[in-house]
Amino acid sequence: MTMSAPSRRQAALVYNPIKVDEKHLRARVRTLSSEAGWEHPAFYPTTVEDPGQQATAQALEREVDVVLVAGGDGTVRAVSEAIANSGVPLAILPSGTGNLLARNLGLPLGDADEMIRAALGEFRHAIDIGWARLTRADGEQEEHAFVVLAGMGLDADMIANTRSDLKRSVGWIAYVDGAARSLVTAEPFRAVFQIDDGRLHSTKVHSILFANCGLLPAGIALIPDASITDAVLDVAVIQPTGVLGWLGVWRKIWWDNSVLRRSRAGRRVLDRRGKDASVHYFRGLAAEAAATKPTPIELDGDEFGTAVRVTCRVDPAALLLALPADHPVATL
Repeated sequence: MTMSAPSRRQAALVYNPIKVDEKHLRARVRTLSSEAGWEHPAFYPTTVEDPGQQATAQALEREVDVVLVAGGDGTVRAVSEAIANSGVPLAILPSGTGNLLARNLGLPLGDADEMIRAALGEFRHAIDIGWARLTRADGEQEEHAFVVLAGMGLDADMIANTRSDLKRSVGWIAYVDGAARSLVTAEPFRAVFQIDDGRLHSTKVHSILFANCGLLPAGIALIPDASITDAVLDVAVIQPTGVLGWLGVWRKIWWDNSVLRRSRAGRRVLDRRGKDASVHYFRGLAAEAAATKPTPIELDGDEFGTAVRVTCRVDPAALLLALPADHPVATL
């Protein structure tokens, strides 16, 4: 009786060819797969028509053992949407401008080999993702995943006003230019929002943010209590009044959240000061917001048109990640 050889494992790489050095990255995945005793990897470049969902679906149909994703935040979001709840681990190779999920996870931003080896390793850890159901002005609905945050209002305007040439040349700092362009004409909009089955809030806001995690580039803590593994959705309502109100938003997000909260003395200062009316935080399993007119939407830094209603929910432990063996997960 002849014994058949055990089947070897296989990785798939889904990548945005505009954001990565395609030839070099494919070569490294091939080489490290061979060194680990894995089969020749499968490669799936994204296209304008397919930002990653179809490519990931093809990889899953192939029954690969792990999927690696390399591209911008939009590519990571699209691949995460397709692989969620499949049980197949995902390894993130930081690329592009923001690397928002990689930053929130504390992944090495400049060492693709380390993350490729993690994909071919054994350490796996599950994180939450969010889902946003968008209702358009004509009543049509569609649902998409987000791994960092979904936004309604000014933040989506800011992203729409960010110049692509600046993103290529100076990276995430280009969003500062987009923010400046948006603030010139920023107007609050009337919105009604609700957290879980709580009371309805009706107010004028500039932005409503639904967050799975809350860290932005440069260590700015947009939502400091947000955790990617707590099965809870965090919501930030931005509603400044006048120029002083915007200064309050900046103080809250940059100074209070990103500096003072990191020390015991700073936290005592915040306790004595009290709440800031420019930014309000809420938490729940789900949240919904509706506007009186079509309002810009963004998911993980990509424009998603306009909607009159956004319904967001958390999907606990839906995304299984491949991480380096010694990666700290207790703080996630």
